[in-house]
Amino acid sequence: MPITVGQDTAKTRKTLSVNGQSVSYYSIPAATEAGLGDFSKLPAALKVVLENMLRFEDGKTVSVDDIKAFADWASKGGKNPREIAYRPARVLMQDFTGVPAVVDLAAMRDGIKALGGDAQKINPLNPVDLVIDHSVMIDEFGNPRAFKMNVDREYERNMERYQFLKWGQGAFNNFRVVPPGTGICHQVNLEYLAQTVWTDTDQNGEQVAYPDTLVGTDSHTTMVNGVSVLGWGVGGIEAEAAMLGQPISMLIPEVIGFELTGEMVEGTTGTDLVLKVVEMLREKGVVGKFVEFYGTGLDHLPLADRATIANMAPEYGATCGFFPIDEETLRYLSNTGRDKDRVALVEAYAKENGFWRGDDYAPVYTDTLSLDMGTIVPAISGPKRPQDYVALTDAKAAFTKEMADTFKRPMGKEVAVKGEDYTLDSGKVVIASITSCTNTSNPYVMIGAGLVARKAAALGLNRKPWVKTSLAPGSQVVSAYLEAANLQEDLDKVGFNLVGYGCTTCIGNSGPLQPEISDAIAEGDLVATAVLSGNRNFEGRISPDVRANYLASPPLVVAYALAGTMDINLATDPIAQTPDGKDVYLKDIWPTNKEISDLVHSTVTREAFLSKYADVFKGDEKWQAVETTDSETYDWPPASTYVQNPPYFQGMSPEPGTISNIEGAKPLLILGDMVTTDHISPAGSFATTSPAGKYLLERQVDPREFNSYGSRRGSHEIMMRGTFANIRIKNEILDDVEGGYTKGPDGEQTSIFDAAMAYQAAGTPLVVFGGEQYGAGSSRDWAAKGTALLGVKAVIAESFERIHRSNLVGMGVIPFEFTGGDTRKTLKLTGDETVAISGLDTIQPLQDVPCTITYGDGSTKTIQIKCRIDTAIEIEYVEHGGVLHYVLRNLAKS
Repeated sequence: MPITVGQDTAKTRKTLSVNGQSVSYYSIPAATEAGLGDFSKLPAALKVVLENMLRFEDGKTVSVDDIKAFADWASKGGKNPREIAYRPARVLMQDFTGVPAVVDLAAMRDGIKALGGDAQKINPLNPVDLVIDHSVMIDEFGNPRAFKMNVDREYERNMERYQFLKWGQGAFNNFRVVPPGTGICHQVNLEYLAQTVWTDTDQNGEQVAYPDTLVGTDSHTTMVNGVSVLGWGVGGIEAEAAMLGQPISMLIPEVIGFELTGEMVEGTTGTDLVLKVVEMLREKGVVGKFVEFYGTGLDHLPLADRATIANMAPEYGATCGFFPIDEETLRYLSNTGRDKDRVALVEAYAKENGFWRGDDYAPVYTDTLSLDMGTIVPAISGPKRPQDYVALTDAKAAFTKEMADTFKRPMGKEVAVKGEDYTLDSGKVVIASITSCTNTSNPYVMIGAGLVARKAAALGLNRKPWVKTSLAPGSQVVSAYLEAANLQEDLDKVGFNLVGYGCTTCIGNSGPLQPEISDAIAEGDLVATAVLSGNRNFEGRISPDVRANYLASPPLVVAYALAGTMDINLATDPIAQTPDGKDVYLKDIWPTNKEISDLVHSTVTREAFLSKYADVFKGDEKWQAVETTDSETYDWPPASTYVQNPPYFQGMSPEPGTISNIEGAKPLLILGDMVTTDHISPAGSFATTSPAGKYLLERQVDPREFNSYGSRRGSHEIMMRGTFANIRIKNEILDDVEGGYTKGPDGEQTSIFDAAMAYQAAGTPLVVFGGEQYGAGSSRDWAAKGTALLGVKAVIAESFERIHRSNLVGMGVIPFEFTGGDTRKTLKLTGDETVAISGLDTIQPLQDVPCTITYGDGSTKTIQIKCRIDTAIEIEYVEHGGVLHYVLRNLAKS
């Protein structure tokens, strides 16, 4: 389908000739010549957005004043928060968030027919790629059959979902599915889908070049910024709107410049660097901002390390972490199999249009900070947040302190494991997983992990018997170079057998521990630990048996598996003994940078990328055998507990409503700081005693087939019951209670779901109170969808993370922030209050409105809270009941 470009900036449209072929493009220097402003000092990340304005300027959605605002941004020192309409080139999805998005599209086809419209109007207008990577679980590990058995179980569990996605691939235009077993979406994007500079024909049939941009339904979509592709995570709700042609409403962001100098020293990894970057940027405060990396250090930073840093933008809170185009970008594109004409176009376009990072690259930034990479030391991060940086030399002392201060448990309490000849105590590593898009895309750390395994195996070392080990590469290319270097054999020897290609442990699909180990942990109330090469270590995410989770480089994951405990100074203490009793230290098995580099250069080849991605959409025999229907609308299986027609559009009126004041609302939860979307909508397993478990038992689903919340995101019935159901969430309405509980209308403790349904039956609206950074973490739309379906009308917090705030608005739930120093603590909230919020019937973006709290004793207090409906279009979204309702009504009328 041709792209539609604007018509009013014809003076900025130029022609570029590359390798004998001509292509049109929108020129930023020409915009300056046309008198629109001086854009020469803009950071490359912001020039990408500016080019988007030039290309789509039509005098309506995008105006000349929007373009001139970018010149004002530079002249005002990097600040001009004007609202703009941004249109990304494409959308990336994974199956956990992608299935509910496709469910919504299918439901919208039903909805538009009910409004008298044409179902074919519900089609992605922009290219959409969905990569199935979140479904494989580690049921089997540590043996040669692990991969096959885990894949077999994946298909058994998820056949309904896969049939639905195959239907979607046939029913919708511009929608492709990358089958299971291919890799992780961000690595597939980085290695294959991304082009850095995109080309397409416009409505006049002319070829146009423009920056490759995207949004994705996974927060780590930011990884692709490492290859100079501007992309970030949005909720599925916002992504669906973008698919259907709705521009993304955003403010021109501030851009923080992060200068990198020096180069990495012997014994350190890209993971060590990114953990320090996360700590620094979290301390700086970059929520809602772009971060762009610059400086002479980039001359020594391979693209794999850049991608690692870009990947963890959600962990440091930024919208994205961008790296400008330079020689290393071109080298990576070429080495990963991109067409040579494409690489030539990227270079010519970047140099012609001001995107190239050369020696003279010196843009204006809103603010800057700097890091000498020569100061980086080996490190880990944990036990609960990615920004909790710990130098490896301090790790043992830090864990001991966490035991006393955070977990309030003694060290050294040993518990026997039934049938085994070892005991467990707090600090034991029960999961060691090389997993996640963050590091498995990086051959330097993956080869490093293989060399640690090789040296350890040569000394007769092995994983400790209580450690569940796993290797889940981000793409088949990783397996290709590990096998080419004969390193997979060494990894197998110490327990890191291939378990699947997907997110696994990082998304909570770590699978069950050995029952006897799980029982011993519960019996002793032990603080069992996990070490993973991922990006997320939030409470309750990795495993229900694990309380402390640490992020580490793949080589350190192997080392901790050999040591088997966090109660060790890995930098100085012996990590294990050889069969003949000799102590082995980390330095004895750690490879040199040259050893790693030599293997990377000899085994990570262009041919491997071309081979593994040759039939990327074809899939294996299992995928090809998946049967589905061929129909315009989906025939919802009535007995399905995986894919169900959601209630959002059923009985929808042709016209929107208005925003009403909130009266007589009751607090459903009162929550503390850093409540993540994992707390709000967990992705992992759930118990038979949970509301979701009871629902499935009532429908004769065996507990072995429960799967996970993440895999059941196509079922609103499961996800409503799973909202605020994280086993570690702490609702301050209750004293010393963990898990998804609150007080119902009768004042008795009950599940969040049952209380919400009782309040709904009584016609009582609900509010949620929170602390700082409410909604941090993943971009999961169900954290907002579930909140809305439970009957929550408003969330009042001290601050919001960017994506979740947007998702709440997209579902018609209004976010508010405390002002004037008020917090849930200063207000002494207990849950017995009644809440009224007025001024909503005439609300304007970012307006302060009065909130009256009536306490249980009858006393009242009125405070001012800031409405975080940030833009005018978002007011319309809420009036319609959500962004999808807004799009659906407009499509039905058109």
